[in-house]
Amino acid sequence: MGSFSIWHWMIVLAVVTMIFGTKRLRNLGGDVGGAVKSFKEAMNEQPAAIEDQSKNV
Repeated sequence: MGSFSIWHWMIVLAVVTMIFGTKRLRNLGGDVGGAVKSFKEAMNEQPAAIEDQSKNV
């Protein structure tokens, strides 16, 4: 009762696709991917900024 089978997820996916359409879901996926990429870049830039600040002290 507490777990979902593959059929539950397939039905949810079908309903979401019918409601939003594939184009909007594709755009949403691209937006999420862009946000993750920006977050990773910011995480990589932050240690360099900290090192620069520590050199100035």
